[in-house]
Amino acid sequence: METIHGFLIVCRSKSISHRSNARRVSALNAFFSFLNRQGHIDRNPFAMVDLPKSGRLLPKALSSEEVTRLLLQPAAPTPLLVRNHTMLVLLYSTGLRVSELVSLPLAGCNMDGGFLKVLGKGNKERLIPFGRAAAEAVAGYLESSRPQLLKGRKSTYLFITNRAKPMTRARFWQIVRENAGAAGINKPISPHMLRHSFATHLLANGADLRAVQMMLGHADISTTQIYTHIDQDRLKSIHRSFHPRG
Repeated sequence: METIHGFLIVCRSKSISHRSNARRVSALNAFFSFLNRQGHIDRNPFAMVDLPKSGRLLPKALSSEEVTRLLLQPAAPTPLLVRNHTMLVLLYSTGLRVSELVSLPLAGCNMDGGFLKVLGKGNKERLIPFGRAAAEAVAGYLESSRPQLLKGRKSTYLFITNRAKPMTRARFWQIVRENAGAAGINKPISPHMLRHSFATHLLANGADLRAVQMMLGHADISTTQIYTHIDQDRLKSIHRSFHPRG
């Protein structure tokens, strides 16, 4: 057992992740179990070793300042740029999944009530409110840019391409990266980071965990709770930076 513990200590000293260590222990456990069944050894030394906790990767979120820069109005508002800006604003305002955003039906956006009706994973329907900034952006897009993109054609989708078709997820990924670069956000960014930012910023400002769970469409509240860990890590970082004995 001392040899095994020494092996695990060396792994940790090399900054090997908990997930990788768990896979190593699992593989060694299976190997020594096989040797034991074949009669090559008397017992499996890994039988009493608990798997290292793999934990969960914390989702990455943008800061409030980065979100503000990302959501600035386009300087020269063409129909396509207005559409792109509106999609980004609505994504941050509602925490939609990318697939939900690009496939959002026009009928699913209730401008009078200020909410979206979304069909999410497992065909589960949920209602998500959106704020004033998103309402203004969507209203402006519907009034001018969307009709210009349609050019007299019909579409049941809220967001469309200049061919009056729904946008692909891959194209929206490109739009997010292009806008992030233009905003001077020099780090890897994805549409999902806006969803993460939506949840993180709501919880950091005191939102109810159950309400955020419902808006995100999480079946299990433990999936939503991971966003509370992000804020805890931020508080720890602040403490280390400013406390005299941090």
